[in-house]
Amino acid sequence: MTKMPVTPLEIRRQLFHIFLGIVMVALLHHGVIDSWSLFWILSLGIVLSWISTRRRLPIIGWFLDKFERKQVRPGKGAITYFIGAILALELFPPEVAYAAILILAVGDGISSLVGPFGHLKTKLSDKKLFEGTIAGAAFGGSAAMVFVSPLEAFVGAAVAMLFEAMEIRLNQKLLNDNVTVPLVAGTVILLLRSFLLGN
Repeated sequence: MTKMPVTPLEIRRQLFHIFLGIVMVALLHHGVIDSWSLFWILSLGIVLSWISTRRRLPIIGWFLDKFERKQVRPGKGAITYFIGAILALELFPPEVAYAAILILAVGDGISSLVGPFGHLKTKLSDKKLFEGTIAGAAFGGSAAMVFVSPLEAFVGAAVAMLFEAMEIRLNQKLLNDNVTVPLVAGTVILLLRSFLLGN
């Protein structure tokens, strides 16, 4: 969503971002994995990230070259992605959690691919573009409809993408959208069910 060149690295990163979420939700939905599985994968990822700051690991090093930005901690994107997914699974009913993860995967991924081609800056951040926010909401909502109603899906995705466009800081640190997007999406869906749809 940021106005930056769409490099081959960014295209690979965002396509993997989308693919990972779709596969994760499919495996969760069919009972192949659960939140504990994701927790152990996350734990292993944190260890490998720490080791990768000190030495290059076979396979992991190649993967980081292909999918990770150079200026960040190794594996930071994947680590925060799994944290966001685990929190969604622990806080929300399964179908809401799956929808929230898909909004993160598809909505955030598409917004990052479309945004650089946009021209209209949002009022929320000088770095974010309106076209990316709209595309993220549309595609994220479409994906979430697999598990929740169209109203829940598109309102949840729209609000989550608006939050993604903001630069929210806590103790001067920028909150990671891999964590905030699924939490916002899931919360909005639950609020809709409680106050508007009467579920």
